Amino acid sequence: MTIDWVHFTPWASLAGGILLGVAAALFVLFNGRVLGISGILGGLVQPRAGDLGWRLAFIAGLLVAPTLWYLFAERAAPRIDAAGPVLVVAGLLVGWGTRYASGCTSGHGVCGIARLSPRSLAATLTFMAAGIATVFLVRHVFA
Repeated sequence: MTIDWVHFTPWASLAGGILLGVAAALFVLFNGRVLGISGILGGLVQPRAGDLGWRLAFIAGLLVAPTLWYLFAERAAPRIDAAGPVLVVAGLLVGWGTRYASGCTSGHGVCGIARLSPRSLAATLTFMAAGIATVFLVRHVFA
């Protein structure tokens, strides 16, 4: 295995991880809820009284932040090494896994493990193992 040193960004990755952790901690502290994107988005389907505003604001933030980044930051050339049908199947599998695991990677991997949830630990180990196996198969067996 070789490391692509040109695109290796440990400091940016560390900063992003710290920001995500702080955001998750603040969200639990001020709202008493886990910062899981699938749960927040899923709550828009059948919202409870008083639940709609903060969910819409959260989703709006998810859409506005990358839009502002796109408008004001230096643009990197996009590179996607997969065909359209592969991306569609991958997206459907991720959605199915999220539903099956009762949560997404952010909910289980960041918030659930921080709360020492056994269910989140099992879910995170499962999706990490599936991701590692998929990359190995696609890049080394079927390549």
